[in-house]
Amino acid sequence: MAESPPTDLDLRLVRYFTVVAEHRHFGRAAAALHLAQPSLSRQIQRLEQQLGARLLDRTPQGSQLTEAGEVFLLQAKALLRSAAQAAARTRAAAQPSRITIGFTSGLIITPAVRELRHRHPDAEVSSQFLSWNEPREALLDHRADVVVTRLPIETSGLHVTILYDEPRAVLLPLDHRLAGKETISLADLADEHLLQHPDIVPAWRATATEWRGRSHVPPLRITHAMEEKLERVAAGRGIVVLPQSAASYYQQPGVFHVRVGDIPPAETCLAWPSSRRSPLIAEFASLAAAHRPTTDE
Repeated sequence: MAESPPTDLDLRLVRYFTVVAEHRHFGRAAAALHLAQPSLSRQIQRLEQQLGARLLDRTPQGSQLTEAGEVFLLQAKALLRSAAQAAARTRAAAQPSRITIGFTSGLIITPAVRELRHRHPDAEVSSQFLSWNEPREALLDHRADVVVTRLPIETSGLHVTILYDEPRAVLLPLDHRLAGKETISLADLADEHLLQHPDIVPAWRATATEWRGRSHVPPLRITHAMEEKLERVAAGRGIVVLPQSAASYYQQPGVFHVRVGDIPPAETCLAWPSSRRSPLIAEFASLAAAHRPTTDE
């Protein structure tokens, strides 16, 4: 048996029908709808033609629902309710009232966040600090709507755009053998202890692995807190590779930084779930790009 072709219902006519069904009188329904009664009658007839069923019978006392009309009334109310919810959710998505912006260590988002708040005083614009390995998880479990972080991160399922890149430098103790150099190479650092997760500096890991084929290097001792990293660097117990701006920021007595010339630049990016659409995210992305810091090449 062939299926009936789909019926394209006019929601305006569906709403007219529910008002007539509520009043059980065309005259009173027309007044409530601010329509002329003959016009309302024609609109209901159009709906009946679309459905292929008579919905109302007129009587001297008013209008009565037919059996088909009783069935359709329940569906009509659900249809209008669903349409209203769809419209409300779409408007909410188009004009969201809140956004949470995540950021990782050493990255300044304040200028872009302040301007976004200024542009949208009624929106709830908040920020959240994330550890270096948290951005993807924070985005996918909705703790953050958008994140400013540094690559590398796992990008599947995310929209990622590069904001800027900058050279990298290494933090060393003042009495280090490389003190006074303007630029060094990765090979100069291959036998050092990296006080970071190797995934943060994959180029160093490749060089150190090659170096270990020729010389014994003790196991790495990874340190998580930046303050502890700085103390270990000052004591000559390891090194930290950072973007040059971050290396300049994390200064203390006993520690200096020197540029690493042959390491790929640190890339700062903006990331959000590919499936998420929000004007606030798009606007923040534009502001973050406009307020990106000036970096030395």
